[in-house]
Amino acid sequence: MAREGGAWHRFPPRAEAASQRCSVPRIWAFTVAVVMLPPVAPRFLNLIERFERHLARVLALVLILVLIAASVQLLLATALELVRTDQGWLEGGLLNLLDRLLLLLIGLEVLQNVTAYLRDHAIQVELVVLTALTAVARKVIVLPPGHDKDPLALLGFGVLILCIAGSYALLRWSKDRP
Repeated sequence: MAREGGAWHRFPPRAEAASQRCSVPRIWAFTVAVVMLPPVAPRFLNLIERFERHLARVLALVLILVLIAASVQLLLATALELVRTDQGWLEGGLLNLLDRLLLLLIGLEVLQNVTAYLRDHAIQVELVVLTALTAVARKVIVLPPGHDKDPLALLGFGVLILCIAGSYALLRWSKDRP
């Protein structure tokens, strides 16, 4: 029974049975009804786990194919730009190259995340945070000319980098503590 708006109400049978099994003393006015869900069948959970593993494998294979294609494109484009004498490396060509290279590195980090998930059956938060830090650093490095005049955007990027770096430092600190 519970008191609600001055009136006493009886719990549903399941919730009352659960509250009677509880070792914590009941205070009638503050008792919360416990809704007991039916147990999930282990076969269903195994099906979901197998689906997750297979999907992660497929995504890893797709990512590998994309990274190979992007690497070949990067190598061919860079080789063609090296041969051209009119290529202005200082006028934006170098920024484009860095942008593509850092994007490939982010793709490799995502592949490491998927591989770690397949191996350990857990998401490694440190890898995810490092990937995020690399992505934000890439964005800051390849900012087009003229965006450095917007102080609010630069402040936002700075705060974002500090927050991600701080979360990485906290993860490392908590990992090193006994």
